[in-house]
Amino acid sequence: MKLSTEFVFRIIGAFIGAVLGIIAGTNIAVFLEVSPEAYVTVFALLGFLVGLILTPYVTVRPLNAITKRLSQMPPERLVAIVTGLFLGLLAAALLSLPLALLGPPFRQILPVVAAVIFSYLGIVILSSRQNDLRTLFKGMRVSSSGGGNNDAFADDYVILLDTSVIIDGRIVDISKTGFIRGTLLVPNFILMELQHIADSPDPLRRGRGRLGLEVLSQLQNDSPIRTEITDLDVTDVREADSKLVALARELNAPIMTNDYNLNRVAELQGVHVLNINDLANAVKITCLPGEELKVKIIQEGREAGQGVGFLKDGTMVVVEDGRPLLNRTLNVTVTKVLQTSAGRMIFAKP
Repeated sequence: MKLSTEFVFRIIGAFIGAVLGIIAGTNIAVFLEVSPEAYVTVFALLGFLVGLILTPYVTVRPLNAITKRLSQMPPERLVAIVTGLFLGLLAAALLSLPLALLGPPFRQILPVVAAVIFSYLGIVILSSRQNDLRTLFKGMRVSSSGGGNNDAFADDYVILLDTSVIIDGRIVDISKTGFIRGTLLVPNFILMELQHIADSPDPLRRGRGRLGLEVLSQLQNDSPIRTEITDLDVTDVREADSKLVALARELNAPIMTNDYNLNRVAELQGVHVLNINDLANAVKITCLPGEELKVKIIQEGREAGQGVGFLKDGTMVVVEDGRPLLNRTLNVTVTKVLQTSAGRMIFAKP
């Protein structure tokens, strides 16, 4: 039978606690000048129980929490933290040389205090400037490649995803086609917005939020395009859409969205927008007047005598004199093609 790591640490901690209990019981008995058997037994059992119960909370569980936190941390932030810690310890080591010349107890205390302070400052400063680090490393890679390696640029190309495009779900199928290159980037504030929608008391909003979380999981696990969660944020902006636009300007990255208002705001601020609805309209079947189509009339049109059907790609076909042919599949001739903000509309006659 395979033993869990936590159980093994519990047993080790229990034996260590028992040994410490025996030592403590012996010392107390000697101090009180009484027979040590009772004290040793009681303190050994107490140490055994304390070690058995508390050991995972000071060993395995904190380590697992740190490991999970590090695995979810974006690479650029992890690099910034490690670099900041290294530079902080280096600065503290240089400062410890003059501090060691002071008299006791300052020569023992101040180097440790300096190491803690400089490490903290290094981590905080480098974490707040992690975007600058990323830009610096990107420039170094482009320079080392001689400026002619498109793959090096593609690796740094990121697309920010909006809540609407994640909930829409078509991004999963599009990512599998290979038309998207680079990395799909989901900021933490977008993920939090999805979680907020998934926790909504409204059943419709709750279902949309859960669908978005499922789509995000599929992007991370099944899509050939790398999808990352990042804690990059814009602290001086509160609203999620404004944060996304500001972050896109900072990273010089496009936003993929289906939100019309966000689309307009982003374009006004000079941010490139990838709209899946525009993509869907662009790849619909192109028809010219005089061509023949096969379509099933499924409903009545707005005008008298009209029937309405749909092509496989969702394009609406309005058939003149098609109302008497409801629920029938027939060949129609295209008379006019109209492009609207809602998509392409085809007018035809039997």
